[in-house]
Amino acid sequence: MSSFLCYVLSALGGYVLTSLYLLKNPLVLHKRKRTAFYCTHISHRGGCGERIESTMGAFTNAVEQGTQMLELDCHLTSDGHVVISHDENLLRQTGHDVTISSLKLQDLPLYKERLEVTFYTGHYSTGPDRRFSLLEDLFRTFPEMPVSIEIKENNQRLIEKVSDLVRCYKREEITVWASVDSTIMKKCRSTNASMPYSFTVKRSVLLLFLFYTGLLPFVPLGESLLQFYLLRIINKTYIPESDILKKRLIVSLLEKVTMRKRLFNHLAARGIQVHLFVCNEDEDIKSAFEVGATGVMSDYPSLLSSYFCRHRNLTCNTQDHSK
Repeated sequence: MSSFLCYVLSALGGYVLTSLYLLKNPLVLHKRKRTAFYCTHISHRGGCGERIESTMGAFTNAVEQGTQMLELDCHLTSDGHVVISHDENLLRQTGHDVTISSLKLQDLPLYKERLEVTFYTGHYSTGPDRRFSLLEDLFRTFPEMPVSIEIKENNQRLIEKVSDLVRCYKREEITVWASVDSTIMKKCRSTNASMPYSFTVKRSVLLLFLFYTGLLPFVPLGESLLQFYLLRIINKTYIPESDILKKRLIVSLLEKVTMRKRLFNHLAARGIQVHLFVCNEDEDIKSAFEVGATGVMSDYPSLLSSYFCRHRNLTCNTQDHSK
């Protein structure tokens, strides 16, 4: 029995040491991912704290402020146009209890004059542009700007329309599939496999399991991005709908489990970008980079640009991961 125990302990010890070594040196087993973009400055909903979210006015402002990626969501009108909008139901954004899918493009209402910033309770955005934008207009206006498109609906027609636009404007390398739903992501990838894609919730949970069991260094990963909450913002500037996330103890425990610098550094070494969101204050931006984020998503592109200007060495350090 003692010799068997020694054998088991030796094997376990060897496994742990090998796993730890490969966690720090993942290129021993894996080829580094090479994406056509590397972004440290990402504008959430086009920079919805400074202009009305997801409008061309917001996107233009974000680009002028130096953003390196635009994050957005898409839905389909009844006459087949791909509209940039976070919500399918327009009550929050316009005051009208209607859905995008029930309306023709010409019948879409205007955004409210003042719109509360979802991840910054009590703060509002305004702007002269209150019209809903077309994805095609964004591609035409900013042909070289990387874009992360979240697909919320399990709608094959929408996915195909987005894919067709990406192909038409030759943006496969700089347009990212994003979705929290693995079923939707599977459809996105089968429709256009040439586009990079991000982790879904299910895959993120699997990622954590692999990390804590020591298996992660041995497993190939197809994703190019991990886009995840900086959990310290929950119950601080953003009140989630989920009751469980309204309990500070739960959020604190989730933060300890998910915000693992070793994990994020391992992903970065494999060429997988880690974007934490939504950081609307200097201390949150700082926390995101301290925990190992390669990029930060904010509602305030000018705030993020100002932070980078005051921390120029940070840009240099994050760019090292892209080499």
